[in-house]
Amino acid sequence: LDFTAIDFETANKYANSACSLAAVTMNDGRCVKEGYTLIRPPFMVFDPGNIQIHGITPDQVAHKPKFDALWTASAYLEGRILVAHYAVFDTRVLRSLLKTYHLEKPQASYACTVEISRRVWPDLPNHKLDTVAGHLGYSSITISLGDARACAYIVLKAAEIVGASSMEELLKATHLKLKTL
Repeated sequence: LDFTAIDFETANKYANSACSLAAVTMNDGRCVKEGYTLIRPPFMVFDPGNIQIHGITPDQVAHKPKFDALWTASAYLEGRILVAHYAVFDTRVLRSLLKTYHLEKPQASYACTVEISRRVWPDLPNHKLDTVAGHLGYSSITISLGDARACAYIVLKAAEIVGASSMEELLKATHLKLKTL
């Protein structure tokens, strides 16, 4: 199983306001790289509700690099399958950041662990990240990197249950398709 689980946190309701990014890269079902970084959004406007969710404040990111300075890591995403829990959000953030900073989009595809978990564990009361991860016995006390790790864990457990050895097999077994970034 080869994929990269990602998780963005945003400062406000705008997709280009990313204030952190976490990524967990899995090759052959093993974590080969993981990272977390704070990001200075293009505009330093933080909504109190967002701060309450992730705990990241303007002071913490005031002297951090903006996304364009971090995008040298894009080579790690080229040709990868990205996964995120509610991937619509994370891929919208990524696309918005690429557009804001006039950066080239990597050739990557993505899948959503909300969709996967709905197919593999349909009887859960909901398919929020904490619910699915908790059902699988996974708990994390950190936001972002912990969320990306939990997302990767969900993929591994779903693949194990359906007998898949690749993302393509997992998606086929769950009647889902890769989407293009």
